[in-house]
Amino acid sequence: MSNLIIKAGAPGKDGLVAAVSKESAGWEYVGFEVYQLQVGDTLSRSAEGNEICLVLLAGKADVRAGAQLFAGIGERMSVFEDLPPYAVYIPAGGHYEVTALTELELAVCLAPGTGKYAPRLIAPCDTVAEVRGSGSMSRRVVNILPEQSEAESLLVVEVRTGGGNWSSYPPHKHDCDNLPAESYLEETYYHRVHPAHGFVVQRVYNDDRSLDETMAVSDRSIVLVPEGYHPVSAPPGYDSYYLNVMAGPVRTWVFHNDPEHEWLFEMQQHQKDKKK
Repeated sequence: MSNLIIKAGAPGKDGLVAAVSKESAGWEYVGFEVYQLQVGDTLSRSAEGNEICLVLLAGKADVRAGAQLFAGIGERMSVFEDLPPYAVYIPAGGHYEVTALTELELAVCLAPGTGKYAPRLIAPCDTVAEVRGSGSMSRRVVNILPEQSEAESLLVVEVRTGGGNWSSYPPHKHDCDNLPAESYLEETYYHRVHPAHGFVVQRVYNDDRSLDETMAVSDRSIVLVPEGYHPVSAPPGYDSYYLNVMAGPVRTWVFHNDPEHEWLFEMQQHQKDKKK
């Protein structure tokens, strides 16, 4: 199996099913954890030197962030419902406690911080949804913690792609600290597949092909993107969901398209212009 894939296991201590640390990934910025909690379970943690975005992937919970209590948050019971998620921002140095009110799938997104911003609830009405691409390259994107929102390092977004469509496509990368042309951002993908016995395909490759892996990715798997282009394909009959976490030295998403597939962007723009 590729060393870029981490498959979720049975819930371990505190409900942890999968985790990526900066040390385990061999990079500097992104950490990611997924927990599966049962009714009444409580997860209590200190943020230490990381800012954190808690994303309630599915289920309801009470979330305490420092002195603030966000009671009874959460609405959707599956990431495949047509509802944006609830999330909570935790500053570095803070503390959080999550108590599951239903079965709960919880994502913990981490990146370096100094405690600059206050804890806050990110309700569905605070997120921004959009459709990117067209035709078989279309997908629904929900910006949970985009660069326009207050945070020090983290960028968090979720994407749903219908069966038969491609996502993170045409291929792009963000692995060079070369602003304003391109930003350096490490990235994780947390994949869910519906129905769950299916798979999606993700390729991670760079220009000189010193990295070039094409992976069949099963439900509840994390894919690491340390560099390179990283498109995703959802086979017919199987819908794709993924949660992206990105972070780097500068909190901005400026990507570079694969020159071999640049014409696809031009085609999409031409189709948009024709509809105007």
